[in-house]
Amino acid sequence: MVIEDLNVYSYSYNLILDIYGITKSFPDDEKFGLVSQMRRAAVSICSNLSEGGSRITKGEQKQFLGIARGSAAELRLQLFLSKDLGFAKVEKIEECIEKINIVHKMLTSLINK
Repeated sequence: MVIEDLNVYSYSYNLILDIYGITKSFPDDEKFGLVSQMRRAAVSICSNLSEGGSRITKGEQKQFLGIARGSAAELRLQLFLSKDLGFAKVEKIEECIEKINIVHKMLTSLINK
């Protein structure tokens, strides 16, 4: 399986770019807090997809897909928090949340295969 050819990888990668764009406008005092956490969670989704795709056994692959799914859930929470705190435009945050929901469903589907 070439992980970079999967739709979930493309969605996840584009989500990283979106998160970096959104967090640029966050308050400076969140640079080492929420901004850092959100960026790490977004990168973690794609990173775990890549690492899992290079593993030999199905069990190892599933483990990394599960970690990627957990990172997606973490990022979703952080976006809800960002919206409630008024750190970014609501429309942009809601677009990212929708992407995360799609990624989460795709990861669940891969795990169940």
